[in-house]
Amino acid sequence: QVQLVESGGGLVQAGRSLRLSCAASGSILTINSMAWYRQAPAKQRELVASITSSGLTKYADSVQGRFTISRDSAKNTVYLQMYNLEPENTAVYYCAANVRTITGLIGDYWGQGTQVTVSS
Repeated sequence: QVQLVESGGGLVQAGRSLRLSCAASGSILTINSMAWYRQAPAKQRELVASITSSGLTKYADSVQGRFTISRDSAKNTVYLQMYNLEPENTAVYYCAANVRTITGLIGDYWGQGTQVTVSS
């Protein structure tokens, strides 16, 4: 089993910054890619940013230049640094990871989400 635990969400004023963390644990052999998704009320879940094992990153157009994804492979942890937050960024943020477990199986795992609320 693999568990992903997010932290760092909360209530913040527009224009401020916030950093999310997601730590993976369990029967992990290797972690391929890690990513952050978000789901706002009445909207579909969308990709915010992703990072491969080699450090290649990808961002949604709406956050490019304001959000930065990074990872600490030694800690099996991924971060999302969010700058200049806007009310439109309010959502539940989910961590996801593509993991090869010690049994050799590869699968996608999700965290339970952390709420980010940006007030105007």
